[in-house]
Amino acid sequence: MPTQRGGSSRRTVLASASALVAAPALLGRLAFPALAAAPLQGAAFPSHYRFRLGAFEVTTLLDAAAMIDGPWPIVGEDRPPEEVARLMRDNLLPEKRFQPGFTPTLVNTGPSLVLFDTGNGAEGFVPRPQGGWLAQKLASAGFSADQVDVVVLSHAHPDHIGGLMEGGKPLFPRARYVIGETEFAFWSATGDRLKAPPGSNEHQSALLFTRNLMPFAERVTQIRPDGEIVPGIRAVAAYGHTPGHLAFHVESEGKRLLIWGDCAHHEVASLAHPEWHALFDMDKQGGAATRKRIYDMVATDRIPVVGYHASFPSVGFVERANGAYRWLPVTYQLAE
Repeated sequence: MPTQRGGSSRRTVLASASALVAAPALLGRLAFPALAAAPLQGAAFPSHYRFRLGAFEVTTLLDAAAMIDGPWPIVGEDRPPEEVARLMRDNLLPEKRFQPGFTPTLVNTGPSLVLFDTGNGAEGFVPRPQGGWLAQKLASAGFSADQVDVVVLSHAHPDHIGGLMEGGKPLFPRARYVIGETEFAFWSATGDRLKAPPGSNEHQSALLFTRNLMPFAERVTQIRPDGEIVPGIRAVAAYGHTPGHLAFHVESEGKRLLIWGDCAHHEVASLAHPEWHALFDMDKQGGAATRKRIYDMVATDRIPVVGYHASFPSVGFVERANGAYRWLPVTYQLAE
């Protein structure tokens, strides 16, 4: 009868299902060798990021990955610490710790391999082993130091010029150096700079400038804003952080990029409140004015940015938000 066949079929299915449910318990009682738990591997993160910009190729390199105190007073030193902490909390970030990027950038134009800033080296803001990785990360990204034709310095703070030397010798033996004319003049007056308190950022910058750059002064090109470094790359005035701080506009086949150096020290706080003072800005008002101008420019023109201290890979865009600005980390906008 149909009903009996149907009932028989249902009983068969139910019996099979019961057997499947019981199988793991049965197997668990059988003698099998215990499987070892997989060992923890530790945190992992990329150390370089690469994309095309027209005919150019851009590679950002991780020079340090230290977790440090902040962002107050590095950003918002003129504000109550609780105000900066609240901004971090509202953005789902730790209130009193952050991991800034330290991100030298290579631009391969074809005729020239151009490096922007050299990281911490052995004596920078984040010394080894937590920083000063540029020399080794070049190789993992597919480059050698002797391939670098031009080393461009946005400014002369220790985390930007510390990597010029390695083991007492120039890391980039073939390169010429480029730095802003105003910046070079300021740090060349080392006698005045060394009067700053020992251990201060200014004192350390003066020491490293004297040791790492002045021995090669004949290979230094001093540049003014809008000056051309190589075809397709020009300097942009970004004064305030230091007297001659520069950003750099890169363009190839109509594709544009701004490498803005230290126009932001934190991708949330600096952009949400460009008016807040930055601890390491030598001209507080000048630094704030530069941030507003630069952010407005890249937001208006929708230009991708390499921000030296933004979280690695330190590439993103800027949009207007809540009367100020917001950093948008790159996803696939630059993929071909």
